[in-house]
Parts: sequence; structure tokens; C-alpha cells
Amino acid sequence: MDQQKIGSFLKTLRSERGMTQEELADRMNVSRRTVSRWETGSNMPDLAILVEIADLYDVDLREIFNGERKTREMKDEMRETMLMASDYTNENKEKFLKRMRIMFIVGTFFGGCYLATLFFGPENGGALYDLFQGYCVGIMFGMMIVGIFITGKSVDKILKCKGGFARKE
Repeated sequence: MDQQKIGSFLKTLRSERGMTQEELADRMNVSRRTVSRWETGSNMPDLAILVEIADLYDVDLREIFNGERKTREMKDEMRETMLMASDYTNENKEKFLKRMRIMFIVGTFFGGCYLATLFFGPENGGALYDLFQGYCVGIMFGMMIVGIFITGKSVDKILKCKGGFARKE
């Protein structure tokens, strides 16, 4: 961190606002000499004051620490990075929703099969018939339980352990 570069940048920002060192000092509740020391790079403002200065001059703290404004190229790179992160998140969310839809369809299908065998099947269908009904009920309830589990909060713990991203609420 180059204190002299930061000081020069603070001086430039103050000058752009048309403020004197005295006016800035009054606004920050410090002496004019303190402002002078900031701008020469011999001292640095406290973090709380830096936050106030950043708000006053409408710049990021990062810009102050770098001693220069963000270039248009830096802003474009940051925007591009954010868009890529957003696309990645949307792709993962879409995959998750697709899996949930498939689970719902499979569970509904086997639930329908069970109901069909229950209402339209023979009263004594035999061992194979009972086995089919058992599988239908098992798959239907299994899909329901997995769906409830996945859409609940406990999946976040699993995703964190697995190295994935937990959902934001």
C-alpha cells in the first residue's frame, strides 16, 4: 500500500469536490493539519474515517487503497465475472429443478399405478401382484420423502459437506 499515492488520490478527490482542507477537516471532525498529513502520505486516516471519505467522494474503499479510480476495463471485467457467476448459479439451479421435476413425475406415475391396481385390480391378485403394489407404494413414498428432504434446510448441510453451494433464502 503506497501511502503517498493514496494521499495524492485523496487530495485529487478533495479538489474535484471543490473543498478546502479546512472544510474537509470540519466535516471529518479532525484538524486541517491531519488532513494535510493524509494528503502528503505521512499519515493514514482511521478505517472509520476512510469509510466516511469513500461515501463523501462516492468511491470504493478499494479505489482509495489502490490510490486510483477503477478503470472502465476493471468495471467491465468485474461485470463479466458477475455474469459468469450468475450463469453458473442459474445452470445449477436449472439442473436441480429438472431433477426435482423428474422425481415428481416418477413418484406421481407410481402413485397412479398403485391407485390403478388398488381400484381396478383383482381382489386376490397373488404374490407378484402384491409385490408390484408394494414397489409402487415404496417408490411413490420414497420420491415424496426425498423431495421433502431435498427442499428442506437439511440439504444445505449436505451440499456444504459435499463442496457444493448452499441455497440462499
